[in-house]
Amino acid sequence: MCRKQVSEGKSMRSPHLSRMFSSGRRRRGARVLAFGSALVVALTAIGLNTPAATAATFSVSMQNLQYNPATLNVNVGDTVKWTNNETNGVVHSVTGGPLSSDVNPGESYSFTFTSTGTVNYHCRFHPDMLGSIVVGGTAPTTTTGPTTTTTAPTTTTVPPTTTSTTSSNTPAPTTTTGSGGAPIGGGPLPVSFHLTDNQGSWYDTNLNLFGTKSLAVAELPRVKTGGLIPGVPLNGLPLLGNGALLGSDASNALNGDLSRLTQLPLNGTLLQGLGVDVEKLLGLDKLRTAIGKVMPPLDLRAIKANTLITQLSQQMAARPANTKTALTDLPVGVELMKVLADIQKYVQTATISLPVTVNFDISSPNAQSAHTITNLIWPEGAQGFPFDQPGAFVGSTTAQLTEPGLYAFVCKIHPYMLGAVVVDDPLTPGLDFGKKLKINSRALNVPSDADIISQLVLKFFNITAPNNWQKFSNTEQKTWNPTFPPAPILMYDSNGSPQLVPLLDAYFKNKFGLPKTLPALNQRPGTPGVGEVWIDTELEKTAGKTKSGTATKVDVSTWKVDRKVALPEVNMNNPHNMWTDKDERYIYQTEWFGNKLDVFERATGRFVRQIEVGPDPSHVMTRTDTDQLHVAINGGASVVELSPGATKIDRRIPVQGPGEKVAHPHAHWMTGDGTTMVTPNVNTYDSTVVDIATGNIRKEATGELPIATGITPDGAKAYEANFMGGTVSCISLKADACKDGGATVHNKQIDLWRNYDPVAGEHGSFGGLPIQLPVSPDGNALLVANTLTSNITVIDPKTDEIVKWLPCDSGCHGINYGAKKGGGYYAYVSSKFANTLAVVDIDPNGDGSPSDAAVVGKMVLDATSATASDDQVVDHMGMGGMGVLAVPLVYNGWAQRVPSNPVNDQLTCRQRYPLTYATDC
Repeated sequence: MCRKQVSEGKSMRSPHLSRMFSSGRRRRGARVLAFGSALVVALTAIGLNTPAATAATFSVSMQNLQYNPATLNVNVGDTVKWTNNETNGVVHSVTGGPLSSDVNPGESYSFTFTSTGTVNYHCRFHPDMLGSIVVGGTAPTTTTGPTTTTTAPTTTTVPPTTTSTTSSNTPAPTTTTGSGGAPIGGGPLPVSFHLTDNQGSWYDTNLNLFGTKSLAVAELPRVKTGGLIPGVPLNGLPLLGNGALLGSDASNALNGDLSRLTQLPLNGTLLQGLGVDVEKLLGLDKLRTAIGKVMPPLDLRAIKANTLITQLSQQMAARPANTKTALTDLPVGVELMKVLADIQKYVQTATISLPVTVNFDISSPNAQSAHTITNLIWPEGAQGFPFDQPGAFVGSTTAQLTEPGLYAFVCKIHPYMLGAVVVDDPLTPGLDFGKKLKINSRALNVPSDADIISQLVLKFFNITAPNNWQKFSNTEQKTWNPTFPPAPILMYDSNGSPQLVPLLDAYFKNKFGLPKTLPALNQRPGTPGVGEVWIDTELEKTAGKTKSGTATKVDVSTWKVDRKVALPEVNMNNPHNMWTDKDERYIYQTEWFGNKLDVFERATGRFVRQIEVGPDPSHVMTRTDTDQLHVAINGGASVVELSPGATKIDRRIPVQGPGEKVAHPHAHWMTGDGTTMVTPNVNTYDSTVVDIATGNIRKEATGELPIATGITPDGAKAYEANFMGGTVSCISLKADACKDGGATVHNKQIDLWRNYDPVAGEHGSFGGLPIQLPVSPDGNALLVANTLTSNITVIDPKTDEIVKWLPCDSGCHGINYGAKKGGGYYAYVSSKFANTLAVVDIDPNGDGSPSDAAVVGKMVLDATSATASDDQVVDHMGMGGMGVLAVPLVYNGWAQRVPSNPVNDQLTCRQRYPLTYATDC
């Protein structure tokens, strides 16, 4: 269809723009029809002119990452005006067909339509912002779906120009351009993170520092008063420190390559026994240099500080290498910190402290879809924090780090994407973690030596340094010896007293009991399973793709890795979650870091088709009544419903109301009767209950960053794993059904931290960063995978109480149930940062209680010479276990519909009818 542009309005910059116009049509003049030339002549003769048709102007508001209204019907000659009503600095665009404009906050863009047709458009910064203008016709019954392909697509994406986004309570950041940007109120070189799809370098500094590419170290730069001269670049100023410590500068700041210290037996070793210069090891030489730069020559405070530094070095030499030292326990420590405080007060009057600049870039081809940049940890008092976006976006943004300490960032869509910056005050010993740190969990504000900080920092290095991932073997035991920076860290306790950790590596190994022996995984369940289980080994790299990930099939009758499916013909990007159709012909596979759903044959692994569904599709399920697919658009605002076989999009089901903040649903679940769907919304910290037939929704409260859903087989209640909150929410779907002691309530929070003090540490088993939590098909068990604590919480759904804890591996993530031969169920458990599949028998003695649940087998997910594959695994073999799918499906509603065949006929009558077996069997 040819569309011709007649006129295009320019962006309006008036501050007095109307907030929002009505979406209805303005009154038009009467449309006069000519009944004949005589009537026209007569009207003209008596001086009555026919009124001309008046073109209408329609308004679309862009707010909360949505177009409102998303669909408009207009006539030829009408004008549509888009206004960016965001209040937090977010830039949008109107892009598609003849429409092309970026629209800054408070500005507008207008376009007049001159021909009939339908124009579908989107925001190039927020890929799930979709709109449609129907010109001269009526609205279609469904949104036009993207093209379905049966061969490898050749898609190219033009990188967007830079935009700026911040949370509503922070000022809009300065726009930056290019890799690394320009200096903005900080040191000569900003710290720069490029968010990527590449495993182990999701927040990529292009620098490998202590085994991770996601860490940067920066000094808080100071400029002497009067040194700021207009027009003079910052790199010409007399800065204290470089302002940004990248590459060799970072190594020099930490006194060169100390990596050999991570391999020494440090238990009980004193610093003087390490064979290194203790003063340099603790960074005290850098402290001397910093004092010399800011203090006048022969200043008595500087002279005294240098004397005390020598004494501190001597006293610390006799301290253990693997424990922290309270500086207040050392007489010289008390005196030195007092002198340094005096120097810092003087420096505040003699210099100007500049913030450290951090740039973030999300652009193709490194990042194929949208992400968020969200604070996980930041120092108390940091200006402009917490830092967050209103939702997932594509583009660039900048943060200013104004306080020394630890800053950690995460993507809410992909919450193991982590980046961190340690901003050091050079006028203190060691690298600064800050005095008090805030955490995006339970509104925590804790001293920097709190146990929860150590737990999160430990997990940061276990996640972002691939050499720290757990590599098991089926035949032999292995030693797991993760390494951490052999760097001195300055922490503070609850009383504000400084605690110096000489070597973070030695301290963590002592605190967390490392290294550990990984046993040979030669235990298999005594009873085989029925069918097969598929695991998304999302971190595996293969030879024929630039993007990571495979789907791994295990035959649970033999416990052999049968097949790996990489789909190199479509460069399958981070496969995350799977489901199958009612005939068990297809595997439906989401590409979590892209925007596609893939379909391949279950029996052969042959690629069938690919369809674009929206940014960051996370989880997929089928409806039991229609066999349609529901795909959660994690980077967007909806769940997409597709036809059986995923040949086309039938509808998009929004999971928030018009104008509400975009939800970003993750791991949804559906009831067995196909009537209700529940989504966890990572961006709005709530849950949406959807009536599937009508699309009507209601919201339910959850904890912080709900990420996965489980539903009881009778559809009475749902559970949400609150990733940041360390809780599980029970939500009644009909009548009140959640158990709270002797009461039955609508909503209940199950606390996974009941045995945990975030400052002092654990006093029993606890769960952190919970993810998948399916309810067993018989309703007798709820298992919760905990990423932070590498364990499994066992909850009894009959009481909604924790009854047991089971061990898991690094990055414990995926759980789903399959049939155990002869009756009962196995839970199959995968881990992101270990190459393992664990098998849990949820009720070994068959008494209906999960209190005796046990891990009854474990195996590696590595390919063998007998494993069929469409591409060669070249790195991270068996790693990245996320989505888990057992075939046949044994959940209520699906189990009754599985086809009859030699495998499925092994199911017992009770497994086919998990709720109605008393009458149906």
